[in-house]
Amino acid sequence: MKIIFLGTNGWYDTQTGNTTCVLVETSSEYIVFDAGSGLYKLDKFIQEKKPIYLFLSHFHLDHIFGLHALNKFNFRQGINIFGPPGLKRYIKTIISQPFTMPLKDLRTKVRLIELNSAKSLPINISFLKLKHSSLCYGYRLAVQDKVLVYLTDTGLCNNLFKLARNADILIAESSLDPGESSKWPHLNPEDAAMIAKQAKAKKLVLVHFDSSIYGTVKKRRQAGIKARKIFRNTIVSYDDMKIYF
Repeated sequence: MKIIFLGTNGWYDTQTGNTTCVLVETSSEYIVFDAGSGLYKLDKFIQEKKPIYLFLSHFHLDHIFGLHALNKFNFRQGINIFGPPGLKRYIKTIISQPFTMPLKDLRTKVRLIELNSAKSLPINISFLKLKHSSLCYGYRLAVQDKVLVYLTDTGLCNNLFKLARNADILIAESSLDPGESSKWPHLNPEDAAMIAKQAKAKKLVLVHFDSSIYGTVKKRRQAGIKARKIFRNTIVSYDDMKIYF
């Protein structure tokens, strides 16, 4: 299994990277978490005709802006996009004229599937509501005897620990400065490390660095140092970084 970080920023693009988009390639499928501006790189890494499943955490622009690049792709297998209730209405509004090429005119067929507790999913993935300013989901993927968890845009809440329990890889946001809190719910690096430690995860990967705070790679590294004081097996993500596991 391979993880490729196509975008690792939060909020907007800077010299440090694009906004959040994470590609997971398994032996059977491609799984994408969020459609930040890094999504435009997808065709660089998707070379096989395996199914493509894109899971959106929520609908803030830095997590869906990359959908503007859908017209760049020509994936014959199409793309299945999953997300919280409202997905069909929001995406059909934004991916349309006068904003961009409408869904019906794309070369790649796009299917929109709203997630609910009764929905049967094609892969072994579960989701829980996180604590954010709008409805936001965290995801837990079980595949090839491994568990990967994706948590972004959230304040501390019980569901973070439920999703992260015994994860092999926990991908969690580090939007805030070390020690910082915010009325707009997000995590700082110590929060992410504490979740990893208490949930007994094996590895923590920090992602979604707020662009107004983390303007340099050095600043990201400092966040990693803070996190490792709590959870030793922490790494800092960068655009185009790959993890094999």
